[in-house]
Amino acid sequence: MNKNLIFTLFVLSCLSFTIRPYYPIDGYEHTGIKRLKRLELIKNGELKEPLNLPTGALKSYKDITLNLLPRQRDSLICFIKPDPIFQKKINALFQGLDKSYSLSILDISNIQDTHYAYRNETFGYQPGSVGKLAVLAGLFTQLAKIYPDDFEKRLELLRNKTVRAGIWALTDEHTIPIFNIETNKLVKRQVVASDVFSLFEWADHMLSVSNNGAASIVWREVLLMQIFGSKYPELSQEEADEFFKTANRKELIDIGNDVVNLPLRDLEISGDEWRLGSFFTKGANTYVGDKGGSIGTPVGLMKFLIKLEQGQVVDAPSSLEMKRLMYMTDRRIRYAQAPAFKDAAVFFKSGSLYKCDRSQGETCGKYMGNVQNFMNSVAIIEHPNGKKYMVVLMTNVLRKNSATDHMVLAGSIDKIIQASSY
Repeated sequence: MNKNLIFTLFVLSCLSFTIRPYYPIDGYEHTGIKRLKRLELIKNGELKEPLNLPTGALKSYKDITLNLLPRQRDSLICFIKPDPIFQKKINALFQGLDKSYSLSILDISNIQDTHYAYRNETFGYQPGSVGKLAVLAGLFTQLAKIYPDDFEKRLELLRNKTVRAGIWALTDEHTIPIFNIETNKLVKRQVVASDVFSLFEWADHMLSVSNNGAASIVWREVLLMQIFGSKYPELSQEEADEFFKTANRKELIDIGNDVVNLPLRDLEISGDEWRLGSFFTKGANTYVGDKGGSIGTPVGLMKFLIKLEQGQVVDAPSSLEMKRLMYMTDRRIRYAQAPAFKDAAVFFKSGSLYKCDRSQGETCGKYMGNVQNFMNSVAIIEHPNGKKYMVVLMTNVLRKNSATDHMVLAGSIDKIIQASSY
């Protein structure tokens, strides 16, 4: 849509409002992510603040595993064949609903006897912040190129390499948690250009509070890794800034697009199933423009989750680290808010984008767009009783906040999984 037309129609865009922290709370020593230190201090009683975490959010990072690792060599087609009985039960949930609801679900409670069902699995949606998982995959792809035989060095780079935000992070209304480990004080505020964090912390800000500025910064660093290769770890901030001042814009667009999309193609996810076409902030577009548009489908994102659980997103250690970054360790929202998940471990990414046209006087608001109203949930659910499954729910229901729909459907799907004996 033409930018002038967007302005004329008073279009309000709001990219992906996933707003709560991830990663196991005992992960500070492993990652250097400072907000985790605060959660650990609260859990241990050293910081007198309420933790307010559900039981399922208290896993150690060492307890998180990849469910499909024993089936690492199995092809995707082995998993995405619909089970007639399971499919019939899932279909019943959507009676009376239109095509604005799309779903892909895989029950992996018994990894040797998985069960798949879907609804409109190939329908394309604006992925919103779910697309940040593609940036995450791009990051670990580049780390593996720099240190192909040493995963610990990859982690060291994530922990120790710090980079400044610059205008790439501007602007984004989402706040980030900044914890001072010397004073034990927590501040939540928007990212500013002078902010400096480690790669691990930027990645955590990208996923935990879905900060768009952090996503653009991580994507920027992935781009630099591709260009500078083995020299990247020693690349100074000044050298990086100078590079972007003189770099060929078209080449940057092409490389920037490749570094987040080619890893998806390596996972047998086509461009029509999932692609990322633009950075998440206007500041980043100063240097790298859009290419190809963004789209996501339930089947494309399900393929990603399968490959993640198989340890095939780059390699098994990288897949495990990415799964840890998806682990929810605070108040749950949308699909993840279902009461049935209180004791379950939830690995989650949500995204939304809405657009409003008020030119005809029609009421429209946040998460209630009347032009577009995308809301997407990607989740891995692991219950203590052994019931485990992966789900991708994507909706575009106009004029309605679909957060409650996602939560209610989550509870209904969970009942089916819990009762299934196949």
